[in-house]
Amino acid sequence: KGTGSFGKRHNKTHVLCRRCGSRSLHVQKHTCSNCGYPSASIRKFNWGEKAKRRKTTGTGRMRSLKLVSRKFSNGF
Repeated sequence: KGTGSFGKRHNKTHVLCRRCGSRSLHVQKHTCSNCGYPSASIRKFNWGEKAKRRKTTGTGRMRSLKLVSRKFSNGF
């Protein structure tokens, strides 16, 4: 595992994940190290507080939830 042996590494261990889009899907294991695909539940841990903050509800577009809050304030 020295400098010389790093030049021999040319195979991709991870490819693009179809669920989260990151290059974290392991080719041989066929599991994503980012979102946990093909597991039904999204991979998240309490020790990764910053990671949870990046991925939680409210960080995306929130098409439907924006409407819900507006409807709620007006009493549906």
